[in-house]
Amino acid sequence: MAAPDRLYFTDDDDACRLIATDPFALLVGLALDQQVTVQTAFAGPQKIKQRLGTLDPKTLAGTDPEQLAAAFREKPAVHRFPGSMAARVQELAAFVAEEYGGDAARLWTEARGGDDLRARISALPGFGEMKVKTLAAVLAKQYGISAAQEIAPEHRTLGDVTSAQGLAEYQAAKRAHKAAQRAKAAR
Repeated sequence: MAAPDRLYFTDDDDACRLIATDPFALLVGLALDQQVTVQTAFAGPQKIKQRLGTLDPKTLAGTDPEQLAAAFREKPAVHRFPGSMAARVQELAAFVAEEYGGDAARLWTEARGGDDLRARISALPGFGEMKVKTLAAVLAKQYGISAAQEIAPEHRTLGDVTSAQGLAEYQAAKRAHKAAQRAKAAR
């Protein structure tokens, strides 16, 4: 399976290309994917790269924390919680620089199977079970990574999104599911 040239997780075509072709950008987008829309989260790596000139994990890990936070706060902000998310991204960058020599793709290319991949993703700062499943689904369904196929969930995920329309449909289904869950809990 050929790697996609875009992941349609945001409305910005350059950002879609970046997260598809730069493994660390994909990880950053996932790290930012909390308490903001999917589009905002996955546009974040492009904003960071534009503002700092790089998304290199080693460089970001060594960037002055105040400079990084300022880049996150610049309008439009990278995230609704720019200070804490700048720190999270810097922690992620340091982890990838230290554990994988700055090559985020090694996270999955060197995984010895599904269990190893799950452990590697879970070790990333801020990556809980939901992000493990999301990244596994993207890697399995969009990139054909066999270790990810072992652990990817069967239900529809962001990994199934292959177009702007697909993103809209995914988000509508997710909203409907959450509404149903809230209604069920209210009974």
